[in-house]
Amino acid sequence: MGLAEPAGKHVQDSRVEMTEIVMPNDANPLGTIFGGRVMQLMDIAASIAGFRHARCNVVTLSVDSLEFRRPIRVGDAVVLHAWLNWAGRTSMEVQVEVYSEDLMTGERARTSTAFFTFVAVDQERRPTPVPPLLTLTQDEERRFQEAARRRAERLGRKEREEI
Repeated sequence: MGLAEPAGKHVQDSRVEMTEIVMPNDANPLGTIFGGRVMQLMDIAASIAGFRHARCNVVTLSVDSLEFRRPIRVGDAVVLHAWLNWAGRTSMEVQVEVYSEDLMTGERARTSTAFFTFVAVDQERRPTPVPPLLTLTQDEERRFQEAARRRAERLGRKEREEI
């Protein structure tokens, strides 16, 4: 008996918001958060979004376009937003945006954005199907199409590397 096709899910079903305060042990000698700590938080937020969509374990396959545009200082909050942009048969793209928040003023500034690709896995760690992603808005559909283009570019790079 074959596996049933999973029912579709909406982008909002996987949304994540995480907030943490930047402590001295998170920071470099300049008093700003380590880039590796930001990456760790981004991977956690992205994996929760992927898990919420797939409702099974997910593993990080790749990260695209991570840039650190602004520093996040000790005492600021680091705020992460994550959501699905695209879902294929067993893989998903999750967008993560990071903001610094001055807790005294409430002012927020975007500091980073990245695109994480995850593969859903079963209990034997084999790829397993994920629900289709249902887009409701023009913005969600645009992000879906852009994610499909990024996926095609990743696959093209992989093929060129294997030659």
